[in-house]
Amino acid sequence: MGVPLRKNVQFQLLWVGGAVSQLGTQLTTYAFPLLIFAVTGSYFWAGVVTGARAAALLLAQLPAGVWVDRWDRGRVLLFSQAAQAVALAVMAVNVVSGHNDVAVFVAMAAVEGAGTAFAGPARTTAIKAVVPAGQLPVAFAQEEARGHAARLAGPPLGALLYGLGRSVPFVADAVTYLVAAVCAAFARIPARTGQSPRQRMHEDMKEAWLWLWHQRGLRNVVGVFLVLNLLGGGAMLPTVALVKERGGSDALVGLVLAGMGIGGVLGSLVAPRVTVTPGRLLVAVTALFGLSDLAMTLPFGAWWPVVPLTVFALGTPLINVSVGALITALVPEHLMGRMDAVTTTAARVFTPVAPVLGAFAADAVGGAVALLVFGSLLLVTAVVAGLADLRTEPASAERDNAAQQDDRHPAG
Repeated sequence: MGVPLRKNVQFQLLWVGGAVSQLGTQLTTYAFPLLIFAVTGSYFWAGVVTGARAAALLLAQLPAGVWVDRWDRGRVLLFSQAAQAVALAVMAVNVVSGHNDVAVFVAMAAVEGAGTAFAGPARTTAIKAVVPAGQLPVAFAQEEARGHAARLAGPPLGALLYGLGRSVPFVADAVTYLVAAVCAAFARIPARTGQSPRQRMHEDMKEAWLWLWHQRGLRNVVGVFLVLNLLGGGAMLPTVALVKERGGSDALVGLVLAGMGIGGVLGSLVAPRVTVTPGRLLVAVTALFGLSDLAMTLPFGAWWPVVPLTVFALGTPLINVSVGALITALVPEHLMGRMDAVTTTAARVFTPVAPVLGAFAADAVGGAVALLVFGSLLLVTAVVAGLADLRTEPASAERDNAAQQDDRHPAG
């Protein structure tokens, strides 16, 4: 098992860097639309800036996975976060100078999004390199808790900093990325050993996709995640609509949505103690999501959705930690960066559609009916998942990996 995780200096440096940078990202998540609206008088440009970041992240995700497997993962993490620090610093200068050039915001948001595409798989592979396999569930639980805590603390702190000055959240975010880069440098992530021969990029990606395709249980797990991200994300705007339909204020909407952060933090504390197999846990959590959506429609007042929404959020860390640790343990070392990119892309490819779908449903039939539909579809997904093959035994996967490495050639 090695040293306890709390004494694993390399992991703790990675964790601190990730926690600080994620908090910084949340600082600007809400400051961005406020700033762009103040500058342009239109939320459209706020959407363009946000869209530029999302598009850059999505487009860079798969190439980043390939390059993380080819390059030194520690340096990839260091330089990607340094680039993000520069991008946020340029945004801050754009504000302080009074230029407020929207094109600069769009370009730098794209740089920051691309940096995230590289930093994600680099961090995942780095964690596998410094954490023993038996401690991976606890390590990923800490990673998950970090994200939910940042989502709780970041927005109000970002609003406070924005009140002190329009550039302040962006300066703070730049500093957090710089701190993360320093932490990555001092973590001294070991270089990868046993790398596969370099191939053309499409061959590298083909190798990763084929590996996933031949792991039937894991492939089905990723498919369930795809549906969960679509239906779970789609239910958020109907939840807001439901609170407003019942006469809730904007402040109450914020309080209700805070239930997701509360549930996420609590779920992260429980996740390392859950011993259910990832497949069974995924079925149970999918059913929990569906029942939570249905429960939100009960006529208990505008405040009521916070209760099932908190329960809903409890399940998210459970499956993220369980499946994340499983994938990290199963995937061969030479495929880690690509597989992180492949599974993330496959599971989230429809995520940008989710809010549009949710908004359309809320407008068409109202928040309550939309939630009934999404909840019912999630329950159907749970039934289908229960009938599917979600077995992901490490032993058999390790044998497959060994066989693949014995006669591995450039993919084709």
